[in-house]
Amino acid sequence: MGTKRDKLIRLLSKNGHSFISGQELSEQLDISRTAIWKHINELKKDGYEFESAPKKGYRLTYIPESYNESTLKWGLNTNWLGRVLYFHETVDSTQNIAHNLAKKQAPHGTVVIANEQKSGRGRLERPFESNSGGIWMSVILRPQMAPHQAAQITLFTSVVIAEALSEVTGLTIKIKWPNDLYLNDKKLCGILTEINGELYSINYLITGIGINVNQKENQFSNHLREKATSINIASNATWNRAEIVQKILTALEVNYEQYMNKGFSTYKEKWTSMAYKINESITIQTPQQNYSAILKGIDDNGALLIKQGSKIVPLYSGEIIW
Repeated sequence: MGTKRDKLIRLLSKNGHSFISGQELSEQLDISRTAIWKHINELKKDGYEFESAPKKGYRLTYIPESYNESTLKWGLNTNWLGRVLYFHETVDSTQNIAHNLAKKQAPHGTVVIANEQKSGRGRLERPFESNSGGIWMSVILRPQMAPHQAAQITLFTSVVIAEALSEVTGLTIKIKWPNDLYLNDKKLCGILTEINGELYSINYLITGIGINVNQKENQFSNHLREKATSINIASNATWNRAEIVQKILTALEVNYEQYMNKGFSTYKEKWTSMAYKINESITIQTPQQNYSAILKGIDDNGALLIKQGSKIVPLYSGEIIW
């Protein structure tokens, strides 16, 4: 979608259900009335409905619940996050597309979203089921920070998304270290942060976000049904994914600016308050061994704090298998 159509979406969205004249749209967008009409017809193909009247212009009468670039951009009130947004029906991986865009100097805040991924991946290159009905999204960020701080981004993102989803759905969502959200003891969301950088600086960072929203239980493969859930399964309701994406992007933008200005401490406290199995015994798996410990929280660098005997120590890598 070109920038003119983006601006048209914003103008019509701001005007709500009131008419806005073709002349005013033409002047605001610096394009002909014929071009306006063509853009309106393209939006109609995405399910939008308009009323037009001589001397009055156009007004929006219906916003579809369909999931596409128009519905995602319509009503998105962020300043920079998602202002450049690419939507695809089916992709191999939004992470791969985002990496290619970032290498071509895509701006900070660029977002890639797909209805379905064929080769979604999670931590440690594990396959990530990404069928239609979920939110599969990658965000390009260009933070001025050292690479070792990037672990905080995953944890920060976990907090923001857990808060946003809890607010939208009314469900209690927990955070499992290092990169998952849990609902009713099952995985709801995975977050993957990938970095391109030098020894002391980050060129760009991509945060991949995968959320199970409207999937039914039979959409999960057999081995996942005992481990994964969706908002639909937990609430017995179908949700507007575009509205959820907009809520998340708005929350991420506000909180990212706060995080960059004030640091990680606020999010560290929130993470601890929402941590899955906090102060409970967990089993940790490493290449060398499995062992039990008490989960106590995270440190300033994002390492997991665990209690073994009388000592509290940081865990930088490993897997919590309960």
